[in-house]
Amino acid sequence: MTNKLPLTEEPTLRADAARNRERILAAAEEVFLERGADASLDDIAKRAKVGIGTLYRRFPTREALLAATNDERLMALTEASRRRDDKLDPDASVRAFIKDLVAHACHYRGLAAALGTVLKSGTPGCRASGEEARRLLLRAQKAGAIRKDVSVDDLVCMVTAISLSIEQGSTTKSRIAHLTDLFLDGVGVR
Repeated sequence: MTNKLPLTEEPTLRADAARNRERILAAAEEVFLERGADASLDDIAKRAKVGIGTLYRRFPTREALLAATNDERLMALTEASRRRDDKLDPDASVRAFIKDLVAHACHYRGLAAALGTVLKSGTPGCRASGEEARRLLLRAQKAGAIRKDVSVDDLVCMVTAISLSIEQGSTTKSRIAHLTDLFLDGVGVR
């Protein structure tokens, strides 16, 4: 049974503010895809046809904007993990979720470096993915598949390391599964 998660918990916006928010998010997605996560926020505001003050009112930091542009993908990733829960054992569930997170962190150039901060931003997608990571980790630890001293922050470090390796060209996306397995085998029960 899949629990539907809300896509947003923001207060209801005036129609013009909601349109501006959506234009900013669409422009940010385009600009981040073209230029990477460190693209100019001024360029995003210009593409969205809003002033920089409007962008900062909605998204006070780059990380807040990155989190918002990634929110729906993180929600989808979390829901996919929950849907496969009864099909995979605890170890395989963690591995699949980590592989999905690594692939997600490679969505924009530069996202991997900001991933830890983005995931702590408190958006619905970030909260849901953090809760899912904790749930999967605890389940795997109870099953004896992962050591008890491994934390969600350890998993985020692993995702970041693999993602940065791919982003910087020292490995390819085709090696995500191998690198994830290599890391997770290292944190398995001894």
